[in-house]
Amino acid sequence: CICNGLPYEKIDQEGLKTTALEMFFSGYSRIVGMEYFPNLTTLTLIGQSIQNITDLEHCLLLKELWIAECCLVKIDGLQKCVHLEKLYLYCNEISRIENLESLTKLNVLWLNNNMIKNIEGLHTLQNLQEVNLAGNLIEKIGSCLDFNIQIEILNLSGNKLSSFKELTSLSRLPNLKDLGLNDPQYGPNPVCLLSNYAIHVLYHTPQLQRFDTYDVSEKHIKILVETTVLKKIMYYHMRVKSVHRQLRDRLEELKESKCRLQNLPEKKIKLFSCNIKHLERELAKLEMLDKTSRNESPRSKDLETENSVHDTEDTEKACLEKAFIQKINAMKERITFWNRKLDEIEKDYQMEIKKKKKSFNLVVQFLLMELETVGNVRFEEGLSNHPWFSSCCELIQSRFCTWDFRAYGIMGVKINRIFRVHNQILRLKFEEKFQTFLEKEVFRVAENHKEKMDYLFYVFNPKLPVKEKQLLHILEDGFQDLEVYTQSEKNEAVPLCNSLSICECPRIKFLKQQAKAEGKNKRDPDESFRHGTVIIAKVFLGCSAPVRAASPICQSNYPEANSVFRPWKFLGSDTSTSSNGLWASLEQKSCDCSSWQCEWFVFDHELVLPEYIAEFEYITLVKDKSLFSTCNVIVEEGKRSTEIFILSHDLQRDDDVLNMEPTVKVRPKIAYLDEKALFSVAKVNIYNQVQVLNLHGNSLSQLQNISNLKALRKLIISFNEFTSLMDVYDLPNLEYFDASHNHVITLEGIRGLTKLQFFNLSWNRLKKSWEVIKILYEHAPNLLSLDITHNPWYKPASLRLSVIGQLKALTNLNGVMITNEEAAEALRYIAGSNITQASLLKYSRTDEERPPILSVFSCATILSQISKNKLDSQMYHNNWYSMITVLNLDGQHLFKISNLEKLEHLRWASFSNNNLTQIEGLDSCLNLEELTLDENCISTLDGISKLTKLTRLSVNNNHLTSLEIHVFENLCHLHYVSVENNRITSLVGLKKTCSLIELYISNNCVSTNQEMYHLKGLINLIILDMSGNAIVWKQDNYRLFVLFHLPSLKALDGIRVEPTEGESARDLFGGKLTSDMIADRLGHSNFTEMQELNWATSNIR
Repeated sequence: CICNGLPYEKIDQEGLKTTALEMFFSGYSRIVGMEYFPNLTTLTLIGQSIQNITDLEHCLLLKELWIAECCLVKIDGLQKCVHLEKLYLYCNEISRIENLESLTKLNVLWLNNNMIKNIEGLHTLQNLQEVNLAGNLIEKIGSCLDFNIQIEILNLSGNKLSSFKELTSLSRLPNLKDLGLNDPQYGPNPVCLLSNYAIHVLYHTPQLQRFDTYDVSEKHIKILVETTVLKKIMYYHMRVKSVHRQLRDRLEELKESKCRLQNLPEKKIKLFSCNIKHLERELAKLEMLDKTSRNESPRSKDLETENSVHDTEDTEKACLEKAFIQKINAMKERITFWNRKLDEIEKDYQMEIKKKKKSFNLVVQFLLMELETVGNVRFEEGLSNHPWFSSCCELIQSRFCTWDFRAYGIMGVKINRIFRVHNQILRLKFEEKFQTFLEKEVFRVAENHKEKMDYLFYVFNPKLPVKEKQLLHILEDGFQDLEVYTQSEKNEAVPLCNSLSICECPRIKFLKQQAKAEGKNKRDPDESFRHGTVIIAKVFLGCSAPVRAASPICQSNYPEANSVFRPWKFLGSDTSTSSNGLWASLEQKSCDCSSWQCEWFVFDHELVLPEYIAEFEYITLVKDKSLFSTCNVIVEEGKRSTEIFILSHDLQRDDDVLNMEPTVKVRPKIAYLDEKALFSVAKVNIYNQVQVLNLHGNSLSQLQNISNLKALRKLIISFNEFTSLMDVYDLPNLEYFDASHNHVITLEGIRGLTKLQFFNLSWNRLKKSWEVIKILYEHAPNLLSLDITHNPWYKPASLRLSVIGQLKALTNLNGVMITNEEAAEALRYIAGSNITQASLLKYSRTDEERPPILSVFSCATILSQISKNKLDSQMYHNNWYSMITVLNLDGQHLFKISNLEKLEHLRWASFSNNNLTQIEGLDSCLNLEELTLDENCISTLDGISKLTKLTRLSVNNNHLTSLEIHVFENLCHLHYVSVENNRITSLVGLKKTCSLIELYISNNCVSTNQEMYHLKGLINLIILDMSGNAIVWKQDNYRLFVLFHLPSLKALDGIRVEPTEGESARDLFGGKLTSDMIADRLGHSNFTEMQELNWATSNIR
């Protein structure tokens, strides 16, 4: 009362009038007497000894409360102060944010300089505008502030925030204007010491006006940040594309190896198939002769003698028919054998593809992590000339004991690749903890602290595969918050070891047991134990102690230790009985490795710094059974092969079957089918009498007049030279058609086969499944059996469902019966291949702005993954179409783009990995800025010429052959074009795209150096990728040639352009008059018509 000028004796009357009370530095230990001040709106208590908030339930009108620099340990007693607008509880000992849920009117909250570790309990305070949590122990932000979107001022300085990922969550506060992370009054967060810290924050929160007490409202600051980030995104996008290109090259090499491996089996299958058809033709001929002879009436008078002769002939024919059938069956068995070999090759091939993709995807993830952390986490792949690479290899080899692995037939270890991890975030934590430890133990540890530093292997759970997500988590965030540290015990420490045996033998044993339980045979190539991954960490062991038996490994049981260890020789007694066999088998070792092999457990994860990740494979007694191993190559002649694939007796068996009786005489091949040849083969004289026509094994490429055979029921043209079947039309009675083993590339021309039930198109060169399906759907509606195996289809993965879903009468496809379940699945597949209202609602978003995210992916991909702005058709009725700005229909099996007429405000769209053959249906989407059409079958870009706002276009992995001028001439905002892996031969269409900055056109068919002249006017072009085009190896000094004509380039074919390269290019090509330069100026290369050549003042040397 004295401090606030109130007479104590009149407190009853004066208290009702009082709206504000304050008290400073008076040792006040407890809040009392508040019932006398029911109308209090402001209460200020500074520098008191208050530990708990009490007696405020009487102050229901309180709007502003200060309890600062007191000894407050808990937030409580404010539940009834629902009108509170400002709350200042700074400089106390509060460890948790709690009991504030009812204060929904709160605008200002100061909890700085406390002991708070987590941001929590604020989700109901949606009117918060100013929050001060500086000077606490907060390590994470996460989604804790997502509901507080009204926050304008936020101070988190002086905390433990160390990751850029945590700062990214602040981008979800749209009204944030003032942010403090490194306020001089409180000090910095660890993250503030990282490179590009300010760039990262300002890019993700562009609406900021003040940042770390500095004014950042100027426009030039925003432009500088955006430009810097754009350059980084472009750089990493280029590097990711380079990795994808390298992957494609490796897959092409694999494909070539596969083709070499398939060569012999395919030759054998073709040989046996051809011979079977020869035999079947002769057998049919024999049966026809037998039927004819039986129909002829006997003319001999001696019936008994005649019958005897017939019986003898019948017996001989029966024996001959039996011999034919036996030989046919024997050949079919050989075909089955060689088909199994093809299946083995395909299985190994798919496994190798999976390995390669996994390996290269890890590199891509490393690059994405570099980008997301703005270079504060970097990965360096080791080369043989790097000293650290050699040191790592020596470390792994020195910690490999052959004796330990002998039970598994492992003789050595081969290092495949090693990455060095430069994690500035974790390194700062490690050095800080290490320095703190030295300061505490300065006299005792100063001399031997280096001895306590070691490089150890991280021990993964042997019963769980090492997933990429887990690996990346460790390399970025360290060994914190991992769900599984150990195998059988719930230890509270990071498990490590100094021996490859300790971290690998349990894994190998588990995989062996698992394979045995699953019944995998020895031929199964899935021997995953052969390949391993190990993380090598720099570890400070500090004060160590041996593990005590039957005592859980946790800090509370070893209060004086920083780490504990368990020597190898004690592992046998400490492990479960299930693994005793392993350790028992290693007890009688002839080496002394067990004397130093040890398992370690470090309690503080910040003292374990991941520095290297190594991928290796074991050298075993039994060779790798993969057919794609370098030691498993089939000799081209096919007479000698590796024993695991083809044995000599298999080849001998083929010869024996081919030489079986009966043999068939070789017929002369028919090269041209005229009327005489046709009647000769069919054994008739009139067209209408031909019902079966077997033209197998000839040299035919055309079937003239075949449409005259209106009675034809069966047609066989296998093993000929047909490239098309355009002569086969209007055959109303044709039921059976075998066109296998030809060179058919299209079914165009086929029509009128209404009764066709069996169609064999195997072993041809068909590629366009949609074209084949359409023709068969229209002209062979009653088809029951179809064989389209061994064709180079563009989209083989989805082929079976596409065929079954559209040719509904089919009962057998590729020799496999179609089940009801498969037919139903196919119908669902086809139904989902159309753009419907449901699919638009599911795969669209309504975001107005591109999210500030450091990513190389398309905007449509990013927003479809992170945005919550989905549509509800019931809420918006008919207006919802116009609200869509994002559409991601990747992998939806689309055959055409349709039903987008109402999407007038669509800005970002992706239709990758579909079955599109042309670009259509986008004429109304005139606001489209970004369009992605990768992994389709598009052959022309007609359909985008009206999209004048387009800035990014990606049409990788399609069938483009040219870039037309009329398509690009109006796309004046286009700054990014990617058309990799097509068949483009000319760049003339890009001649007028002056805004172009990035052009990716690798793996196409650009071959002449004149194409470079079409790009000379693109003064903004800074990234060009032409790798994989013929010009790269046809043009002498290709790189310097390109740099001379395109001096603005900063990167070419994924490699940065050095300043010296520009000088070398000018020295080499400057001042030289060449035919290409003349052709560029004239616009043609017909020099014979040239009458005048004027190159005055052109610096010709």
